[in-house]
Amino acid sequence: MHKLFLDIETLPADEKDEKKLKMLFEKKHDGFEREKFDEFLARTSFDGAFGRLLCIGYAVDDDPVEYFCNDGDEKKTLQQFWDLVDALSIAPRNPQYPDYGVQFIGHNVMDFDLRFIYQRSIVLGVKPSYEINFARYRNYPIFDTMKEWAKWSNATVGLEYLAIALGIPSPKDGIDGSQVAAFYEKGKVKEICEYCKRDVATTRDVFRKMTFENKARTLF
Repeated sequence: MHKLFLDIETLPADEKDEKKLKMLFEKKHDGFEREKFDEFLARTSFDGAFGRLLCIGYAVDDDPVEYFCNDGDEKKTLQQFWDLVDALSIAPRNPQYPDYGVQFIGHNVMDFDLRFIYQRSIVLGVKPSYEINFARYRNYPIFDTMKEWAKWSNATVGLEYLAIALGIPSPKDGIDGSQVAAFYEKGKVKEICEYCKRDVATTRDVFRKMTFENKARTLF
């Protein structure tokens, strides 16, 4: 079985979708207020229907962290991801209960990263390699470090918070998720991708601590 650690960075909707979003916004608000609409637009970075996928950071097993990023060609980034999944997977022995031999590992990956990837794949017409089972209250094929830490309560725990609690270096060096759109506007795509890679590396360390492996980097 392969372990695929991943993290994504996303952006608000493209300008070409602004007309559609303005129409949807006005259906829920009396009149048009630019400030409120801009807030609504910014929140689309968490919504796979209109938000954009900028990059996917990943690491396979103990391999170095890499990323897929094709600024302006989101569809290619998605295709590269699904090609990787296909290359790692195996044909299931039992088609009734398929097991493709890949464990997807990330922080809040069940409710955000993988869900966003699936939604953008549908919007852009990129067929996934296979249908990942999103069944909850289990850690295979998806091991969500946030869900596993909270033991499936409704608690939300940030990656940095958990990493520091476990003695792992913080990935938030000069940038965090709230600054991605601003960094992108300044053309700092490489910095965003490097930040995404750090999140993947930290997630792998958190996973190793949580599963009592002795490979994680620590602060002490």
